[in-house]
Formats: sequence, structure tokens, C-alpha cells
Amino acid sequence: MASTLHSFDDGAALAAALADEVAARLKVAISDRGAASIAVSGGSTPKRFFEALSGKDIDWSKVTVVLVDERFVPADSPRSNHLLVATHLLKDKAAAATFVPLYHEAPSIDAAAQIATKETASVGKPFDVAILGMGGDGHTASFFPHGNHLATALDLSTPPGVMTMAAAGAGEERLTFTFSALSDARLLVLHIEGQEKKDVLAKAQAGSDETEMPIRAVLNRAASPLNIYWAP
Repeated sequence: MASTLHSFDDGAALAAALADEVAARLKVAISDRGAASIAVSGGSTPKRFFEALSGKDIDWSKVTVVLVDERFVPADSPRSNHLLVATHLLKDKAAAATFVPLYHEAPSIDAAAQIATKETASVGKPFDVAILGMGGDGHTASFFPHGNHLATALDLSTPPGVMTMAAAGAGEERLTFTFSALSDARLLVLHIEGQEKKDVLAKAQAGSDETEMPIRAVLNRAASPLNIYWAP
């Protein structure tokens, strides 16, 4: 699918522009359908974007926020994406949004994935906005190179939902939405910063092996156009 690169002078300018675009999309969704959904990613890159978005004048009571993926750690863990979103996004005006977590205390991560799939079943289809990140190894969401369930996660015939992933580069076991749940978002964004990430993206664009660099699935097979937001 086609992708468009949006380049900015710095991370602050990127965060402001992306927050403007996302806010506009959420407002349209609320106007057209009475509700809006956004799937966001963790990591350090989106913090400024979250801060900018949290103050936008949206009817946040009609917005549902979910995570693209999550580590299998409690919400108060410093490694939790839930904690990151709670700290930087679910505040100010955005405090009125509904947040549906992926982590649930359960006997196993597989049981947690089943609960998360059920709890998020009514969100999206498609998501109004999905914001992806990318690691230096070419992973996105929790689609890690050589992950134990990577082929299933990237198969667009796998039903939308939450599944588990373990990989050498992942640290903790992960919970992640399937590619089929993210691929058709009305606004699909890859948010990356720094020359190193741009170089990783160029390498991904030059090849096709999704096992080596899973971001290639998004670049090559996403149902929606990919908007790449980048700043040095």
C-alpha cells in the first residue's frame, strides 16, 4: 500500500502536527458515528505527542483509547505502556476518555489475551486512528523478528484481536493486537524520530522479508495508506 512521508524540523513540531491531525480525525469520527477510537503505542517517542493531544478540545467522553501492544506486566510497572499512557495522555481534557487496557491479571498470558480480546471487541473495527512505532530491529507493535507467533500475528486472515508474543528482543512476553486489527485503521500512522530510525525504515523499504523486519508487513500489505511522521 502507498505510504506518505511527513517530515518535520524537530520532535516538537512533529508532535504538534500529529496531535492536530489526530484530533481532527477523532472529531470527524464523533460527528459521523457518535464515538471515536484510537490505538496508541508505547516507548519514549510518543510522549510529546501524547502531551499535545491531551489538551485538544475534543468530546473525550466519546473517545476510547487502547494500546497497540503491551508488556505482560501490571499497570503500575515502570515497564508498562498503560502507565505511560496514563501519565502522558489520559490527563487534562483527555482524562474524560475511556481506556481499555490489554493487561489483565490472569493465570497465564494466554488467558490475559483472551480477556483482552473480549474486552476490546467492541472498540474500532476499524480503529479511527492507529499510531505505530518502530524499533531499531524493525519491529512494530509486538511483531518482533522471529517472534514465536509472528506468522499468525501478521496473517491478515487471523481474526482481529489480541494475541501473545515472545521473542529474544522483546524482553517480557507481550500482548499485541493482530495485524488484521490495525491494518485498516482510518488513519494509520508510523511515528518515528531520529536518523537511525529513518535508516532502519529505508532498509525495510528496500526488502521484503517480514520475518527479519516485521514493519515490512505494514509498509507492503496494510489495507490503509501509511502516513509516516518523522523528525530528526
